Amino acid sequence: MIALKLEVNGQPVTTEVAPATLLIDLLRGPLALTGTHAGCDTSQCGACTVLVDGESVKSCSLLAVQAAGRRITTVEGLASGDRLHPVQQAFMDCHGLQCGFCTPGMMMTSACLLSKNPKPSDAEIAHALEGNLCRCTGYVNIVAAVKQASAAIAGAQA
Repeated sequence: MIALKLEVNGQPVTTEVAPATLLIDLLRGPLALTGTHAGCDTSQCGACTVLVDGESVKSCSLLAVQAAGRRITTVEGLASGDRLHPVQQAFMDCHGLQCGFCTPGMMMTSACLLSKNPKPSDAEIAHALEGNLCRCTGYVNIVAAVKQASAAIAGAQA
């Protein structure tokens, strides 16, 4: 076992993991953060996307030990108390989901995009979401949700 210290959703975490433990398995297992979904286990679907030091990363492709000393944000960490993050609120408002399985990864990728590009075009949104697969929605409502979140973030910053 390897001792591991990292920050998850703003909280320091100290734990032990086996060397081959994937970040998704640490999050969903001992840390009980089940909002991050395990989809394909081959880093193709994006359901497991989290932020690592502000960058979107597929947590099924990262060993937990590679996250040592880093800042991890899961979909649970987007909200501020009872107040949803603008991306979370927009996905609800725009019905940017159907079955909901891909939704956490879509939200995390969208949050990352908006942190770097507060006013993305439709093409930039589509490009950012290329690594996140949805088998239900057709993406129209997801793009609408990202645009709404963009406007909400811009309004909050004004």
